[in-house]
Amino acid sequence: MQNYQEFSLFAPYNNAVNLIGSFSNWQEIPMSKGEDGYFRTQIELIDGVYQYKFRLQTKSPNFTVDEWIEAIDPYATDVDRDNHNSILQIKDGKKIVDDYVWQHDDKSLPSNRELIIYELHVADFSGGDGDEQNHGKFQDVIEKLDYLSELGINAIEFMPVNEFPGDYSWGYKVRHFFATESSYCSSYDYKQLIDECHARGIRVLMDGIYNHSDEACPLLLVDRNYWYYPSAKNPNDPNNYWGPEFNYEKYDENLGIRPAWKFIGDVVRYWIQEFHLDGIRFDAVAQLNNNDFFHWITQEARNIAGSKAFYNVGERIPESPDLVGLKGPMDGCWHESFRYFIVPYISGEQFDLNQLKEVLDGKPQGYEDATNMVNYFASHDRNHLMAELGDRGIFDRAAFQRLKLAAVLLMTAVGIPMIWMGEEFGMPSRQTPNRPNKLDWSLLESDRNQDLLSYYKRLISLRKEHPAIQSNNIEFFHENPAAKVLAYVRWNDAGDRVVVVANFSSQFLASYQVTKFPATGKWYELTCDCEVEATDKGATVDLAEYEAKVLVLAN
Repeated sequence: MQNYQEFSLFAPYNNAVNLIGSFSNWQEIPMSKGEDGYFRTQIELIDGVYQYKFRLQTKSPNFTVDEWIEAIDPYATDVDRDNHNSILQIKDGKKIVDDYVWQHDDKSLPSNRELIIYELHVADFSGGDGDEQNHGKFQDVIEKLDYLSELGINAIEFMPVNEFPGDYSWGYKVRHFFATESSYCSSYDYKQLIDECHARGIRVLMDGIYNHSDEACPLLLVDRNYWYYPSAKNPNDPNNYWGPEFNYEKYDENLGIRPAWKFIGDVVRYWIQEFHLDGIRFDAVAQLNNNDFFHWITQEARNIAGSKAFYNVGERIPESPDLVGLKGPMDGCWHESFRYFIVPYISGEQFDLNQLKEVLDGKPQGYEDATNMVNYFASHDRNHLMAELGDRGIFDRAAFQRLKLAAVLLMTAVGIPMIWMGEEFGMPSRQTPNRPNKLDWSLLESDRNQDLLSYYKRLISLRKEHPAIQSNNIEFFHENPAAKVLAYVRWNDAGDRVVVVANFSSQFLASYQVTKFPATGKWYELTCDCEVEATDKGATVDLAEYEAKVLVLAN
């Protein structure tokens, strides 16, 4: 039986393309151009692994017109970075990405409303403890999944895992959009990681970089101005230029396509289908700035995902409620104002009740649903909260006290909570773009750090057990600007209620009277493992400085 494999390159305005590879002893094989803009050829190949690339007459302006150059296949699912080749695997006469067999596709996964997201960077999360040059791999993350599961995490947002230049990066300069980062290991290993996440009821979100690429992305070698803007789209905003920017406005009238839409659409479909992903975080949507494209690509993602829950979340700074809701293209967006406004409150720098209530609720800001906001205090783009407190001269017990207050607000505010890796045990790291900054797991040998981790576990468990916290409903029933005390209740129509009483002052408030309590009777207080009696006059609690009490109706 003859097994012919087709090789193709979409290069509609290039004059000539040849195929070279290990199967031809690197001799050129001519490719024929079709009316659809594809150069194609077929090669008879037996099962095995092959390397190849294209030799083509480029249309990119940084070369001489029609200069012959070599380029990796823009659709290559694996690459040899050292030799600058595409890698192809044939098994049973067919092209395959790898031979991984999925084991846990039948596992139940949480809905969007139930998400508790953990953002992590593969290289820095685990592996190579004590050695910043020994970067973590997919397998190292698998070994830490039980830790995340015990914490209560049910969604992981991986920083980019597409192939990037070098052995260490945050991954936001994607070079090969269809290939997994080889320093993390293979596509097989990434699938195993995702499968093991699903086995534990953890959804997986990818970080999608669709506004720009690395300067050596193969598309730029083929015909830069076909897929990209010739220069920076917003030249007056140089601080937000990270590489050649895809041109989503370009329309090819001859072929009736939008080139950038076509390519990124193929990228999104591939990753969802091949890796069984459960959501996408769209990076820097303000720089991309094309709502028509976003409406199209997010619907494409949902269509490919089919009946399973899928979460499209956008990062836009400054944030905009127009990105989400009934008319917006995204399901959720990073709620940057949550971090921006609340950090000064827990630091004792300012206190504005109206502003605080706005970010804890979100609806006054224009958000329609709890799933529209992803709340966080730290991310890869922001310092850990412990570092923010240290900058303000807040250390030791005082710092941990405020970290607990922050944890309560994060887990009980309207919206989806997100934890940047290490925040749950007081990691003090600062933002270090593209520089190794490994988690210091030895911090958990300290009683204070371990106590904070336990505190997070209890709050996450509370959030899962009480659907009231996942609802859109919040009522601020007690406000005391003078004492800097705010109390609110999260509730749902089934009668579930959770009360939070927060002290944003440096004063210990003994026997503090919380008036207008939502219901009389015995309430269980989560943080001190005790009961509080609520009467018509309210409830009395002791509030330490920068402390929040969390209460639920006792059975």
